[in-house]
Amino acid sequence: MTTETSREFEDLLLFVKENRGFDFTGYKRPSLLRRFERRMQTVGVRDHADYRRRLEDDPDEFAELFDTILINVTAFFRDPPAWEYLAKEIVPRVIDGKADEADIRVWSAGCATGEEAYTTGVVLLEALGESAFRERVKIYATDVDEQALAYGRHATYPAKSLAEVPDELRDRYFEHYDGRYAVRKQLRRAVIFGRHDVIQDPPISRVDLLVCRNTLMYFDAATQNRIIANFHFALNDEGYLFLGKSEALVTRSKLFIPIDLKRRVFARAPGSRSRNHVRELWSDGRNALPFVLDGEFGDAGLHQAPVPQIILDSRGNLARANVQARLAFGLTQADLGKPFHELEVSYRPLDLRSRLDEVHLERRPVTVREVEWMSDGELRYLDVNVTPLVAGDGNELGTTVSFQDVTRYHKLKEETEQARKEMEAAYEELQSAVEELETTNEELQSTNEELETTNEELQSTNEELETMNEEMQSTNEELETINDEIRMRTDELNETNALLTGIVTSLGSGIVVIDADFTVDVWNEAAADLWGVQPEEAQGQHLMNLDIGLPLEELHKPLRTALAGERSEVEVAAVNRRGKSITCSVMATPLLSPTGAPAGAILLMEAR
Repeated sequence: MTTETSREFEDLLLFVKENRGFDFTGYKRPSLLRRFERRMQTVGVRDHADYRRRLEDDPDEFAELFDTILINVTAFFRDPPAWEYLAKEIVPRVIDGKADEADIRVWSAGCATGEEAYTTGVVLLEALGESAFRERVKIYATDVDEQALAYGRHATYPAKSLAEVPDELRDRYFEHYDGRYAVRKQLRRAVIFGRHDVIQDPPISRVDLLVCRNTLMYFDAATQNRIIANFHFALNDEGYLFLGKSEALVTRSKLFIPIDLKRRVFARAPGSRSRNHVRELWSDGRNALPFVLDGEFGDAGLHQAPVPQIILDSRGNLARANVQARLAFGLTQADLGKPFHELEVSYRPLDLRSRLDEVHLERRPVTVREVEWMSDGELRYLDVNVTPLVAGDGNELGTTVSFQDVTRYHKLKEETEQARKEMEAAYEELQSAVEELETTNEELQSTNEELETTNEELQSTNEELETMNEEMQSTNEELETINDEIRMRTDELNETNALLTGIVTSLGSGIVVIDADFTVDVWNEAAADLWGVQPEEAQGQHLMNLDIGLPLEELHKPLRTALAGERSEVEVAAVNRRGKSITCSVMATPLLSPTGAPAGAILLMEAR
């Protein structure tokens, strides 16, 4: 490649990164260049500058380009001996190393269309059983190809993808229809698909098993080292890394030790620094450093901190806030000295007041991880550390709160590499040639599969439409069944209400039903005719607040007797709605709940 062509190609890669967020700068140049040129030949473009203009004029061309670059060559139980070793030797170790109820987290990086993520799920299902698998296992399947992820979420595969799956496992975990196989629900629900770039995005943390097979070989050595460092951070101390047969750079990394080199299974190297070493330094009283709130030295150190940080004094007032904190949370100079609980940052992005109380009470740091925070229209995640500041004599000086942005994991700084021996350099070149050969084989296989896929696309489209029609028909049937049940229950309820209304209306006596708080629930027509108050005026009102001709204060004792569970009857002098003096017989009967306890009272009123 000439210097001019190389510059145009790098400009093209930068344009793709800036416009679509795909960073291909870490990919091996010969393989990447071949794929770009394949697409350029397809659209009839001669050089990289012209192809860039094609991308600017036709944004849909990006999708075709990514399909060409991101080769998704995968299958269920690809390389069966490696999966058999994983199932028999590694998965039992992962399970035995966890508490009985502890979660098991799996990361399938570069999952393509999801076959290897589901294969890992099948292995864990066989080892744990359906109940424990459903409660404990989460499998995170990630890739940069959105179309491949969408295919994996659909969880329907052609028969050839399951060629290596044993018959009993295929019957147990897949449903067959119209020549395709769909993953069953108990396995599908455990796999979470999401877009993730292993070069740029921070790794998924606290992982027990990391599966990344035949993905690293597409990147150059420097990029592979960065990814391997991220994998090291992602794994728990007892975690395992499962790679493909074409990836060997990790064998020379100090971060991992081989468990089975032939099958590419590695463990996290012992003695590596704990991810919590900074927190441990803060909490160790012997290592505590004296802290001074005032002075240029303290301010300089605070403002030079790479993360937003605020300091509260012993009274809970805002004492310091560095530049990062002021920009992130809108703090100003006027906020210094104010009570912290009056500031917005005390409850957004999370409620810090309860954490401050916990720190003051227990005299230990508190860390809240992965706090969601909407900043500039973008959802980010923060690790919030609340740490007490203690003087040498044990008195509390205040509290410091720092906000670590973990949305993008800071790239690990690599140590300066020593001069490599000529034999190691020759080995690197040989390994690169082997990886190039494997990549070429992958591309040839991808080309064959693309030709087969072209013949199957029309059939697949028809099958998808039939599946959608069946799903819609099934949904409509379920909705009709639910509507029928609701209609039947409504009719039953209307009949019951009509019967009760008829009974209450048919009785010649005035009937009033109250609850335990003397609130009127029922006021029949006879009562309305007797006292001149309509049901809609009485219902919901306190009985004693009604203005009727019945001396309600004389009913207190009978009502209390009824609410206590006994029946009572009194006769009182009253005036009906026509102004005529009458003698009214009032019978108070307890209204019993389903448990038999009094829930109110029923009054039967009749003029003598």
